[in-house]
Amino acid sequence: MGERVQSAAGASPPAFAELLDNWRCILQQGNLREGRSIDAVSRWLLIVRACVFSMTLTSGLIGALLAAATAPAPRWDLCLLAILGLVLAHAANNMINDWFDTAGGVDTAGYTRALYAPHPLLSGLISRQGLLAAIVAVNVADLAILVVLALERGWPVVAFALAGLFVSVFYVAPPLRLKHHGWGEPGVFLVWGPLMIGGTYYVTAGTIPPWVLVASLPYAISVTTVLIGKHIDKLEQDAARDIHTLPVLLGRRAALRLNQALMVAFYPIVAGLVLAGSVGPGVLLVGAALPRLVRVYRAYAAPRPEAPPPGFRIWPLWYVALAFYHNKLAGGLFVLGLLVNLVAGR
Repeated sequence: MGERVQSAAGASPPAFAELLDNWRCILQQGNLREGRSIDAVSRWLLIVRACVFSMTLTSGLIGALLAAATAPAPRWDLCLLAILGLVLAHAANNMINDWFDTAGGVDTAGYTRALYAPHPLLSGLISRQGLLAAIVAVNVADLAILVVLALERGWPVVAFALAGLFVSVFYVAPPLRLKHHGWGEPGVFLVWGPLMIGGTYYVTAGTIPPWVLVASLPYAISVTTVLIGKHIDKLEQDAARDIHTLPVLLGRRAALRLNQALMVAFYPIVAGLVLAGSVGPGVLLVGAALPRLVRVYRAYAAPRPEAPPPGFRIWPLWYVALAFYHNKLAGGLFVLGLLVNLVAGR
């Protein structure tokens, strides 16, 4: 699936319905349907890996809804600007990862990253100079947002942003290369939980009580399971390249059991937040995701299939798809539960 994508140049422009289907397919599955010509929007959706933006939007929404329920005078203009900044930062992070992993010889034609979806550089979606320019442009836009938010809310906004930028850049960039030393997973936990959720809450409310950071933990754990699943899928290739992700350090069996435990842990932590009075009972709607958890849990306990199931679009990835399948429903129900609490005044 990582071969050079078919260009739309010289071809008849696709119908609008086909364009919408292209965008929907990329957002849902991270790839175009076979035989489709690529359009400009699809090209950029693939370059920035927009299929995983739902996790960032969910973190932002959690922070916003927690602030809506507790802040006396929430600033929704700043909240929307902060969420836009988070999505742009995620886009920059994905492009930075592809840039450094290609420059460092990690991303090659035979590496998993280039097999499940078109790689921006290896598939010819964009030139090296173009990718670097895009990284700079997106970070400049994020800097402008940061300046506005910092002028309104002060230095803590800068602290949140710089902490996230540190993890984003040094996730793959030398000299730290957090992913290479088992620190990538804790970094993602920190960014998609306390930094994104806590940062959005702070920007919206102008303050951040400690319980908000605790309330960020369930979804932080859920996002971390997605990354662990991806690193389990790449375990052998990463080990051969001396990339010591957490699954490489733990071994396949222990990493699988860890991810099962973390997915299960999401639910008692949410229940604990309700019992502690931090959030209202609406978030117990996450219980509706338990049947999906059971299916994913059992799939983690079973041998990995030898070939992709019919219609499976991101092979050779497997465990990350399962974790993301659970993450989307559990996280979505958590957001819905917070909205129910808000409407009910809880």
